[in-house]
Amino acid sequence: MSKPTAAIYARFSSSNQREESIDAQVREIKEYAAKNNIKINKIYTDKAKSATTSDRPAFLDMVSDSKKDLFDFVIVHKLDRFARNRYDSAVYKRKLRENGVEVISALENLDGSPESIILESVLEGYNEYYSANLRREVKKGMKENALNCKHNGGLAPLGFDVAEDKTYIINEEQAKSVKLIFEMYADGHGYSEIIDELKKRGFKTQTGGNFSRPSLHDILINEKYRGVYIFNRSVSKKAGKRNHHKSKDKKKIIRIEGGMPRIIDDHTWRKVKKRMEGNKKSVNNKAKEIYILAGLIKCGKCEGAMVGNRRIAGKNKTVYTSYECSTRKRKRDCDMPSISKDFVEGAVLDNMIEELFSPAAIKNIAAKVYKFAKTENKEINSDIKRFEKHLKEVQKKIDNITEAVAEGLYQPSMNEKLNSLENEKADYEMYLEEARFQAENNSPSKERIVQELMKYRNIKNESLEDQRRIVKTFVKKVTVYENNITIDYIVDVDGGGGAYRFESTINIEDYRP
Repeated sequence: MSKPTAAIYARFSSSNQREESIDAQVREIKEYAAKNNIKINKIYTDKAKSATTSDRPAFLDMVSDSKKDLFDFVIVHKLDRFARNRYDSAVYKRKLRENGVEVISALENLDGSPESIILESVLEGYNEYYSANLRREVKKGMKENALNCKHNGGLAPLGFDVAEDKTYIINEEQAKSVKLIFEMYADGHGYSEIIDELKKRGFKTQTGGNFSRPSLHDILINEKYRGVYIFNRSVSKKAGKRNHHKSKDKKKIIRIEGGMPRIIDDHTWRKVKKRMEGNKKSVNNKAKEIYILAGLIKCGKCEGAMVGNRRIAGKNKTVYTSYECSTRKRKRDCDMPSISKDFVEGAVLDNMIEELFSPAAIKNIAAKVYKFAKTENKEINSDIKRFEKHLKEVQKKIDNITEAVAEGLYQPSMNEKLNSLENEKADYEMYLEEARFQAENNSPSKERIVQELMKYRNIKNESLEDQRRIVKTFVKKVTVYENNITIDYIVDVDGGGGAYRFESTINIEDYRP
């Protein structure tokens, strides 16, 4: 009889835990596995990751690999290495259980008995309390640091260093770049000119990269440069990240005038603020321009997104609209020229009519979508048969136990087995229902496909908003190169799984009049 197999999952989560602690966890788990005749097939480790979030790459790899029949168990040193709150623990244990994998704690004796279920719940509750309490204590310490205008972790803003007592001091060399940014902007220079000048003088961001439009904007609105210490301003997003464009309620923000050494004087600060407010009003007053390829169009040179741009030039105040490479616009690191909005949008719409909505194209695509959907449906029908077979087997086992009880052959272990079978039955009933739903919706008829595509034959006569909606329905990506444009199409009628994908290329020189 072959040995049961297992994967090891180990993690350490805070700065005061040494990396060797993972080695210690792995060593003790291996000792546990050897004593219990379990073969270790894989080891997954996350370093300096929190258990309160699913943002743990090795952990997620382990969950994904559990589908591949690589191991029967996941062994952790203690349950708090697996998760620190009951919700995550329950969710991921269930995912593993669905894949036939159980979680074992090497140090905590949890044998599946009713008593161990209570113990496991207590341990997970304590771990969740420990995590929440630690978070509260950390916040208290950070608030105390803030009230004393001290650094609270992470990179200091450009232009500042952190002294031994955690207070801020000016980094004179970096401060030169900060002053240049403020002075040039106050004098009317645009972001592109400022980026070029910073690059010319060899200035870099705090992380050693080139400046971009967003990084300049963040510097120009940062009150720390005029001597104001600010803490707890940004709103938290998912996974503990910060959204620096949204602020918390003023009552929750710690803001101390004179708490930072000043780099920018009040006169320059006011000039910058006045200009930024004027630019904001100007943007808000501009007529709304609809870019039907927004979010879909990419630069063929650097693979960055291309964004809409509207400018007014010449004596006649002519309006020019185009798509520009965002990398070139932000960092000046790409030399891809802009492309006329009207030209590229017109070329894409013409191509859609030819490749998707012409009579010949509709006939061709309908046949391919129908064929693909039928292939998908065969797999779903196979799943339905498999689920129905499992359901019959499970029901038979339930009936056998019920009959045994009726004949007076009851044993205490039957209760646990019956509960397990009922849960398994409920799972397969859910899988079967989903599969049947997919089968009903996965095979649109050829007539239905033709009917759907025919609706968009007159796409050029639709409103710009409707054109944008139709383009997003059928186009996955538009890539602009210097000499051609490629369009990646996806046709999925009713979202039913009949996803036919293909690519079309437009030669720019051939297309121009």
